[in-house]
Amino acid sequence: MSEKTIPMSLLPIGARARVSLIPEGERRSPRFRGIGLIKGTLIEAVLKGPSGDPTAFLIRGALIALRDEDLLHILVEVV
Repeated sequence: MSEKTIPMSLLPIGARARVSLIPEGERRSPRFRGIGLIKGTLIEAVLKGPSGDPTAFLIRGALIALRDEDLLHILVEVV
């Protein structure tokens, strides 16, 4: 993992990144594919919920809120 590659759950608000890894065994993979979250997708962290979770991401033109626990194993490269 490079210093620019981090878990998606740690992407700061306002930062943009490109998805670099979604583990094959991740049980949420079909859901992620359904919302367009696949390797190479450009994302942007837009805002966090009042308690810090979930985080809303701009993914392929749609604003989608995802929980940190769902994003721990997805790696993104900050751009």
